[in-house]
Amino acid sequence: MAFSFTKLQMPDPADALKGREGELIVENRHAVKNVPIKAPFPEGSEKILLGLGCFWGAERKFWQQPGVYTTAVGYSAGYTPNPTYEEVCSGLTGHNEVVLVVFDPNATSLEKLLKVFWESHNPTQGMRQGNDRGTQYRSGIYYFNDAQGELAEQTKTAYQSALNEKNIGEITTEILPASAFYYAETYHQQYLHKNPGGYCGLGGTGVCYADGN
Repeated sequence: MAFSFTKLQMPDPADALKGREGELIVENRHAVKNVPIKAPFPEGSEKILLGLGCFWGAERKFWQQPGVYTTAVGYSAGYTPNPTYEEVCSGLTGHNEVVLVVFDPNATSLEKLLKVFWESHNPTQGMRQGNDRGTQYRSGIYYFNDAQGELAEQTKTAYQSALNEKNIGEITTEILPASAFYYAETYHQQYLHKNPGGYCGLGGTGVCYADGN
């Protein structure tokens, strides 16, 4: 994961890799929390998909948060059905590396999780995050209902104001309704728990998001 890709433009859907009909076989157990990473989830749970660069370090950020039931890494916001990691890295699937975060809204809030999102990466870098370059490293929030989408936009506006005070630049984060989420291969799940010295390319701007809680 410490290498770079230069695929910085989204492919035309007609040129995207064809993928496959069958899902990748993935172990349905969180290596840290010892709970399922696939539905069904506890009644009342909410979920959000977040892309903030390499999903290894991004997932660790969220499994550590209070109120988070489970996390998983995968591919979303692209064109190719059931892609492999190698296919996503080719830049020919259109997918982003994302983290599925399933949380208890009575124990935490989406705004608190979005605070972690904004502060854990640099959302102004377009199709890259630090030295990791490619469409799969773009910043993104993919929501499951209108209320989540509205909150995502509100937090983006608030964080842009904070960035403006530091002259850091314009946010490039895409905020879209969630599309299909394809689980990444088992070895990617909770990668930095399984490989404590593994690569983590996350790096924030140093600017804090002031939430309303």
